[in-house]
Amino acid sequence: MKLKDLLVGVSLTSELLPGVADIDVSGLAYDSRKAGPGTLFFAFAGAKVDGADFATAAIAKGAIGVVGDRPRPPGFHDTWIQVSHGRRALAVAAWNFYNKPDERIALTAVTGTNGKTTSALLIDSILRAAGKTTALIGTIEYHLGGRILPAVNTTPESLDLFRMFHELELAGGTHATLEASSHALDLGRIYAMRFHTAAFTNLTRDHLDYHHTMEAYFAAKRLLFEPKEGPPPRFAVVNMDDEWGRLRQPAARSEVFWFGIDQKPPGPGRVVRALNIQSSFDGLRFDVDTGDERFTLESPLVGRFNVYNILLACATALSYGINVDQIQQGVKQLASVPGRFERVDEGQPFMVVVDYAHTDDALRNVIAAARKLKPKRIITLFGCGGDRDRSKRPLMGIAAAEASDFVILTSDNPRSEDPLAIMNDATIGLQRFDTPHVAEPDREKAIRRAIQEAKPGDVIIIAGKGHETYQLLKDGPISFDDREVARRVLRGLGYSRQPHPGGN
Repeated sequence: MKLKDLLVGVSLTSELLPGVADIDVSGLAYDSRKAGPGTLFFAFAGAKVDGADFATAAIAKGAIGVVGDRPRPPGFHDTWIQVSHGRRALAVAAWNFYNKPDERIALTAVTGTNGKTTSALLIDSILRAAGKTTALIGTIEYHLGGRILPAVNTTPESLDLFRMFHELELAGGTHATLEASSHALDLGRIYAMRFHTAAFTNLTRDHLDYHHTMEAYFAAKRLLFEPKEGPPPRFAVVNMDDEWGRLRQPAARSEVFWFGIDQKPPGPGRVVRALNIQSSFDGLRFDVDTGDERFTLESPLVGRFNVYNILLACATALSYGINVDQIQQGVKQLASVPGRFERVDEGQPFMVVVDYAHTDDALRNVIAAARKLKPKRIITLFGCGGDRDRSKRPLMGIAAAEASDFVILTSDNPRSEDPLAIMNDATIGLQRFDTPHVAEPDREKAIRRAIQEAKPGDVIIIAGKGHETYQLLKDGPISFDDREVARRVLRGLGYSRQPHPGGN
């Protein structure tokens, strides 16, 4: 593809020279290590490094030029193309390079604080039940037409997304579902991408180390529904029970599906509501009323919070015209979600659950789900991440203490911070209640303490890390999987996979 064709729609700060405009481009890269002969290198600032520092390295590997959103660096004498926004330029160029795959692949994006992963997995399960060849891009892993790839970011860079959409199209795929993080929306990773359906789960306090205020956090999420460039999604699926969802008035050109349990819709659109909810250890059963019809859904997933995730997936499926039988089948086929209320069962006479809950709202939800199972006691183990919003730490302590019977405060991913300092911040919230609690900074010892504390009929919630298989410490990551640690402790105490008398 000619450079001038590749950059159609990119906001340039100066015109391309005639000789440069007709250069052939064989590929795109934003990582100099992936640059090669004929590639165009995009240099923009990341969280830890600045791509401009690697411009010379990209040229040395054969790149035909560099695109950056700042003036040419001193001493750089090769082709430098200045644009107004580096990541947006990459998004538009990738869209051109892969021949606009979002015009043929039906894209769904799910945004919000909690529930994105489960909702996206449910949508993908329904699409596959409807016979679609799909891609799924999210926090846990990426699925691409039956292949499973490791997840680098919740939402990859635009170039990686368009490459995956192109590969899906070559494999005969038709639908892709992705989690849209607030960081990705704010940075422009999905800039000008065309979505068939955009869905909103909820908004609670999180990522304020990046966004600083809830209003700015909300504004980033709104970009999915009211993009700065490109058309709004054809369909908007919004949680009408969430206070921020009720503020989210989708673009006038979007058809709206409101979903929820309790509230009335704040604006025009179809309503998808859950009725007659039955929740047990075996899962969920409830009726769905769409206004036009009523049907029953059954799911192995547990907890009222999963009713919302299922409703979101159901409304999204309706936006694609998927029939009720396929929705029912897809919902029922998703038996579990890694690290989301995931049981660790070695035949012990109490339940051990690992969950990704790392906000106060998510922690309340998972404790409430456990409480519905009518345990004798709930033992909650949690920690707070380092180098992140400090203000939510006491709120996490409050959430754990107000609804649990025993709390163990430990380390999560401390990163560069002192784990004890992080725990002290959370203790402020814990101390507002009389709930018995202990502090143990060593997470493995904390998990052991929780299991040793448990009695028959109790539920242990190991919260915060969920599916993660590592712990981020000051000196770097170490291997650590809450599920494997819990399983090892249980086996060390003599439990096995054989059913234990009195077990849940």
